[in-house]
Amino acid sequence: MRIYNTLTRRKEEFEPLEEGKVKMYACGITVSGEAHIGHGYQALIYDVMRKYLEKRGYNVTYARNYTDVDDKIIAKSKETGIPADVYAEQMIKKIDAVMAEMQVDEPTLWLKATENIQNIINFIERLIASGHAYPAQNGDVYFAVSSFKRYGCLSNRSVEDMLDGVRVENNEEKREPADFALWKSAKEGEISWNSPWGKGRPGWHIECSAMNMKAFGEQIDIHGGGRDLIFPHHENEIAQTESLTGKQFAKYWTHNGLIKVNGQKMSKSLGNSLLLEDLLKKYSNEAIKFALLGNNYRNDINITDELFPEAERHLKDFYTVIKAVEDKFGKGEKGNKEIDDKFNADMDEDFNTALALSELYGLFKNISAKLLKGDKSCADDVFQIRQTYSLLGLFKKQADEYLKEVEEKNPVEIPQNVKELAESRWQAKLARDWATADKLRAELDALGYTVKDTKEGYTIAKK
Repeated sequence: MRIYNTLTRRKEEFEPLEEGKVKMYACGITVSGEAHIGHGYQALIYDVMRKYLEKRGYNVTYARNYTDVDDKIIAKSKETGIPADVYAEQMIKKIDAVMAEMQVDEPTLWLKATENIQNIINFIERLIASGHAYPAQNGDVYFAVSSFKRYGCLSNRSVEDMLDGVRVENNEEKREPADFALWKSAKEGEISWNSPWGKGRPGWHIECSAMNMKAFGEQIDIHGGGRDLIFPHHENEIAQTESLTGKQFAKYWTHNGLIKVNGQKMSKSLGNSLLLEDLLKKYSNEAIKFALLGNNYRNDINITDELFPEAERHLKDFYTVIKAVEDKFGKGEKGNKEIDDKFNADMDEDFNTALALSELYGLFKNISAKLLKGDKSCADDVFQIRQTYSLLGLFKKQADEYLKEVEEKNPVEIPQNVKELAESRWQAKLARDWATADKLRAELDALGYTVKDTKEGYTIAKK
């Protein structure tokens, strides 16, 4: 099993620090707003990684954090008049609810900055004592970047390159422009905690280092997040933690690509943020997952107007075949080891969900052919697909349930002429005029519609 390591910029054979066990951490959501598709994508990616590692037999402890205090949350608190801690808690509840609807599993450990204030203070005190950090007269505390000689190892840039074109906060309290805040002194009306340096709150970067240390100790196997976190967030995590321990912080650094909407980077300023809650009202969670996982996780995703509708159409086709097979032959029992082995081979190559999903088109083509021949083994194939691809959150529903959900979320408007043809066909059938009924069915088929007789009458569906 190979994983791409951002730190070494190559794929490496996966060997955990402790045999059979994996310590895995992924940076979660800053709860200054509701969950958007980028949040959903990142949570999905690391949920899949965790589940596949477990499938490979590893005992995985997976931690995610909520950043529940920072500048953006404080700004929202001032804007809404809701205390920052109350606002953050409200947003966490909303985000948890939408992630549950997305059916992304809970991590082993949920970590929050506000529940680790003393751990963070202790961490900063040790950095000061070791000469890697310094308190300023105004109550801020900064990390001295020049004290860590490997700074830039993750992003593969020098300090000068990093500062070029990047907005650096001008502060005469800092010794060097690249130094970053570990503790921020409280301003009037801001949420704060007591510390040896006065009232204040943690800087963004220190929370992940301190929480990792508390949860896992000095080293972890996998640290993940979006590619936008490589610098400065993850670069600073490495500097803080390794300055303190003298050991490699994370053995493997993994980063997922970013979301673009019709070719543009998704951002609130452009007004193109896609809230996960809104998408789930229009599409099934399986269609959203199918669309997102059809992309290699390290690449950016361009969300076009057709991305989710197309994913829903593909899944509808697959579920229609599943329904036909299960209606005729039942749910199968034996499975098909070849299907599972190929999935594992694809996922062993840096969690290649895109390749694993591409296999489905050929699999369902073969299943359809077997169904036409009356070959009962197609039921075992469907059974195995359900078993294997459930790891990606797919094919977990009853076929009828899924098809009904899709129809309810995106009902097809049937044109009046099609309705009239279908009704004429029904009346011809009632009159036992089979020739006319067959002729009208053929006309409906040519227009792209199918009719299905039921106990109550008939239904019309777009092909």
